[in-house]
Amino acid sequence: MRSFLFNLAYWCLSITYGLAAAFSALTPGRRLTAWIIRRYVRRMVQAMALFAGIRLQVRGRENLPQGAFIVASKHQSWGDGFATYDQFDDLAFVTGDHLEKFPLLGTVLRKLGAIVVNNCGGHAAREALQARAADAHREGRRILIYPEGHLARIGEKYRYRSGVWHMYRDFDMPVVPVATNLGLFWPQTARRKTPGTATLAFLQPIPTGLPKEEFLARLEAMIEGRTAELVAEATGQPVRAAVLVPSPGDPVEPAV
Repeated sequence: MRSFLFNLAYWCLSITYGLAAAFSALTPGRRLTAWIIRRYVRRMVQAMALFAGIRLQVRGRENLPQGAFIVASKHQSWGDGFATYDQFDDLAFVTGDHLEKFPLLGTVLRKLGAIVVNNCGGHAAREALQARAADAHREGRRILIYPEGHLARIGEKYRYRSGVWHMYRDFDMPVVPVATNLGLFWPQTARRKTPGTATLAFLQPIPTGLPKEEFLARLEAMIEGRTAELVAEATGQPVRAAVLVPSPGDPVEPAV
């Protein structure tokens, strides 16, 4: 029943605020659209607690630096975006072009200044990421990116992509890793929710100037290590390292 009520609230909120944002996108500037989306995100987080019984605790806000920075987060749940976006007044975010398939959503994303890239990656996607992220950087906005590029199951991880490092290098901004266990309660895009207290943890910023391999290794170790600890804390199970699985679209090696 909890899951049904939340799913009903999810669609009611999404349709109502989505239409409002689409109409506001026709007005000059992005202030009105951004205000509507912030209200939408806040209401969704409240609905998670009220209907699904998923309450959110946030740790490590003291780790957030002043000025512009990049937020690089673990991505286990469709709810991750709501939980993280709700922590900031103005946040640019990197998303796949699959969202543009929804009616009117592409217009809203462009008005918000979202950084929309091709899910398949490649050179064109990197160029689009660089160009659109540069716009957000010029405006002094914080940028949210999911380095794995896909929703991972609890206990699994994908290869960390280099797009976050290119932004880190090009814009000379620190990166704040984010760990979470929200996937325990709202797994990926699942309709069924499990009540409980989910945690979103902002970790110590990674300072600028690290070479690519060192940066990516450090980012992955921080996010995956703390995420495994949060999962163990919530389940009462031992800490288990996530297993690397092939990313969607990656070539699969033939069995020998």
